Amino acid sequence: MSYTEVPGAQVPIRMWTDPAAVEGVAMQQLRNVATLPWIKGLAVMPDVHYGKGATVGSVIAMRGAVCPAAVGVDIGCGMSAVRTSLTANDLPGDLSRLRSKIEQAIPVGRGMHDAPVDPGRLHGLATAGWEDFWARFDGVADAVRFRRERAVKQMGSLGGGNHFWEFCLDTDDSVWIMLHSGSRNIGKELAEYHMGVAQKLPQNQGLVDRDLAVFISDTPQMAAYRNDLFWAQEYAKHNREIMMALSQDVIRREFKKARVTFGEVISCHHNYVAEEQYDGMDLLVTRKGAIRAGGGEYGIIPGSMGTGSYIVKGLGNPASFNSASHGAGRKMSRTAAKKRFSTRDLEEQTRGVECRKDSGVIDEIPGAYKPIEKVMEQQRDLVEVVAHLKQVVCVKG
Repeated sequence: MSYTEVPGAQVPIRMWTDPAAVEGVAMQQLRNVATLPWIKGLAVMPDVHYGKGATVGSVIAMRGAVCPAAVGVDIGCGMSAVRTSLTANDLPGDLSRLRSKIEQAIPVGRGMHDAPVDPGRLHGLATAGWEDFWARFDGVADAVRFRRERAVKQMGSLGGGNHFWEFCLDTDDSVWIMLHSGSRNIGKELAEYHMGVAQKLPQNQGLVDRDLAVFISDTPQMAAYRNDLFWAQEYAKHNREIMMALSQDVIRREFKKARVTFGEVISCHHNYVAEEQYDGMDLLVTRKGAIRAGGGEYGIIPGSMGTGSYIVKGLGNPASFNSASHGAGRKMSRTAAKKRFSTRDLEEQTRGVECRKDSGVIDEIPGAYKPIEKVMEQQRDLVEVVAHLKQVVCVKG
């Protein structure tokens, strides 16, 4: 489908979904964003749903300003995926051992490594710039600098919520590794600190929603936020790189006879800010629950833990600011999912997938998410499908 345009106070709201199907609180959030005086465009992805501060599944283009809540607290959260030389025929009938080995190698939930991961010992992982990256931590906000030890030990860890690691098969029976994570606790603390700073600034008094507080270009507060934001986005990228390298080490050991090789890793943020140009204007484009889908650029759009996921190529649609959805998108809150579904429902909906099937992950049950096939159908003018994946192992935080 092409987009539907809904009137907004400063700019029209371009929606790659039926506006009538969007929950009322999310629609109000979008209308609030469209009142910001700095906004130059607002695109809404088919996986749109209510989020803290700003709507998940929204792409906000502003000139000379950026809204921290429109990035979210998991700065740089995103996906990585790689195709392996393994095929379905190489897999054992019982995949529980593999899941256990991955859970041993990659801490989940609030966990962290006992000692910092040395990237130099990981096969094929580039280490150039690693020392400089950590040296730049000394320049982040004083309020979170004391978290360095935790940040170092959480590098290479999955986290909780909707973060996951998966072993998948594509339609040709090739095996893929796919994972979803971000900047862990350090990104959250940086985000919350700067949101608090923004809400006290003069330009943000009287906004329709205080969560939409912005930083303005050429101010010390904007400079400080950009420094910490881009550092956290880099942390998230490195975090996924280390987990992918740890995963590959596990796969090499578990499938030693197969002499496994790996293709080029695809990686994309879906909670982040980028400096981009549209209509001759330099804009700050915030994607919260959206990936960049420039012409020919690879991206990853996952479904829920019992459905499928997609490797895609962007079509470079400027109407969406070269963006596409970041996944299936929730259709009910975590609280509602826990009330609605049981562990028996979870077992049924994840049949054939080696994964947790206990009450601790009911909020991630496939039934709590929108159908990924419909989401893909609604963005045919944003991406083309390269590969359709179905998980056979899912590790949840």
